[in-house]
Amino acid sequence: MAKSTREAYGDTLLELGRYNQNIVVLVGDLSKSTMTFGFRKAYPERFFEMGISEQDIMSTAAGLASCGKIPFASTYAIFATGRAYEQIRNSIGYPRLNVKIAATHAGITVGKDGATHQSIEDISLMRGIPGMVVISPSDAEETKQAILASAEYYGPVYIRLGRIAVPDIHQKNYKFQLGKGDIIRDGKDVTIISTGIMVSVAIEAADKLKEKGIEATVLNIHTIKPIDKDFIVEVSKRTGRVITVEEHSIIGGLGSSVCEVLAEEYPVKVKRIGIKDIFGQSGTPEELIRQYGLTSDEIIRNVESFYEGEL
Repeated sequence: MAKSTREAYGDTLLELGRYNQNIVVLVGDLSKSTMTFGFRKAYPERFFEMGISEQDIMSTAAGLASCGKIPFASTYAIFATGRAYEQIRNSIGYPRLNVKIAATHAGITVGKDGATHQSIEDISLMRGIPGMVVISPSDAEETKQAILASAEYYGPVYIRLGRIAVPDIHQKNYKFQLGKGDIIRDGKDVTIISTGIMVSVAIEAADKLKEKGIEATVLNIHTIKPIDKDFIVEVSKRTGRVITVEEHSIIGGLGSSVCEVLAEEYPVKVKRIGIKDIFGQSGTPEELIRQYGLTSDEIIRNVESFYEGEL
């Protein structure tokens, strides 16, 4: 059953709250949108409604963390990483405090709110902060496990969550490991490295490519920082061709991270699929996904371009 990663986040917070009394939640007037309203109802004494004041959310979360609490600070990704960047950098990152920033409505699939609310730079901003862990889960089960793992990990974590429902990829027996990538499909011809909601699109592309006689490996890189360097190099050596796919700017996100790894460790040809050096615009999520080429057909087109003159 398709479910959004923000919904899975809300469900998991309730579970965390039951057995860990140190979990606290801070929200900027968006408890319904961030799916934290369930925690508010169940544990009102550990829920802090901060109003439309994102800098206060992050600074207060830092203060609570310094007293031994495990704060989950939630708002839209554009507000968390944009309005409160300085507070995240200086009050959370610099002292390496145990704050979890669970940012919803990331990417262009926010939809009709348009460019001002579409966070396509958040991964770039967060991975540039020393010591910040950056996670972009692909479905509900992975989100649940990522939230639980983040609560166990000591240090600042940025968790990127989406608004729209996404297909289930992982079963209940899936084991999430912070900083480790996963092979979703195994193939010998090309490697498709994906993250977040684009993992299901990469799987769809791999299935279509198989019908064309091209076997694609699909990697799920849920932890963009620290990135699984050894894993990326190992699989890239096997295929010699790499496509990266993300619902984020190709500048500073997954594609940049992969290129940095391969440039230093094993240079191969890489094609990046994502949002080019351009802002988003108003539209339905489906319209915007097509407009910005975040489709299985675009992945296939890029894969086939590797084989020009060979097929």
